Amino acid sequence: ASRRQVTYVRSGRRAPPEGGGSGTPEPGCCAPRGRPRRKHPRWHIDLQPWAGPAQSLDEEALRFLRYISTTQIACNHMSTDSLATDSSPAKKPWSVCLDDRFGLAHQIRSKRCRLYSLGLGNDDTQFEVSMANNGCEVHRFDPSVKSAHILESPRLWYHRLSIDWRDPHPAVAAPKLHSNTRKLGTILNEFGHHKIDVLKADLESAEWKVLENLILEDVLEQIGQLTFEVHLHWPGFEVSGRDSSVVRFWYSLLKELELKGFRLFHSYKDLSKPQLFLKKDIFNASSCYTLSWVNTRWK
Repeated sequence: ASRRQVTYVRSGRRAPPEGGGSGTPEPGCCAPRGRPRRKHPRWHIDLQPWAGPAQSLDEEALRFLRYISTTQIACNHMSTDSLATDSSPAKKPWSVCLDDRFGLAHQIRSKRCRLYSLGLGNDDTQFEVSMANNGCEVHRFDPSVKSAHILESPRLWYHRLSIDWRDPHPAVAAPKLHSNTRKLGTILNEFGHHKIDVLKADLESAEWKVLENLILEDVLEQIGQLTFEVHLHWPGFEVSGRDSSVVRFWYSLLKELELKGFRLFHSYKDLSKPQLFLKKDIFNASSCYTLSWVNTRWK
């Protein structure tokens, strides 16, 4: 099967064709690092047993909130994008673990680190710029970007793509050029990227279905660390059912991460957001948490 050819643009100008110029590719834009393993996709995740016999929201919420608030592994050298001062608002703490045992620090030092940033119109790019300056090849996906592919700085790419949990139907034309969506696994294949050292996601409630897709299609084994903002004020896109069932689904997704070797090393409760849990003021919960995991099986 033919593979889609991705054409990159440097600062708004089209890249030279193959064989033109010096022949030197853009810095690490599409150099594969290993071959993906093909597996049969699963159709659904395995739901965890109910938290208690009553199958109530209280039981499910308490278990879930305890789970996301308790780190599972210690990270002794953590880099976080929280550079706030007394005169500036706090930044979201996008955290990566730089302990040598997990390999990210070595990848950064050797300039072989790759980071994918999934966002929806968020102008805060401090984390991405910092990681690019430190030696990571950064790809930021945002449907609001004006051009298809732009090299903003030597190691920072912007792509006019949004990450979805399904690919567009081939028989249905996209209504607008800007509404270009792909599953993460599809983008990895198109770009020739078979490893991501860090995946950052701020998807404004699409994170639950995207995470489910990464689990069902075995994309997780290609990722070294995850740092996700999760939203709890409503079930999320295309997540439905009783409140207790919704929380059970959320919890089951995170337990699937654990089964894949991911361990939570940082949890941040955002007190600047409404303190709501499924539209209810319960258990002193915030509507927004930033969670970071490391893949303990990463090679």
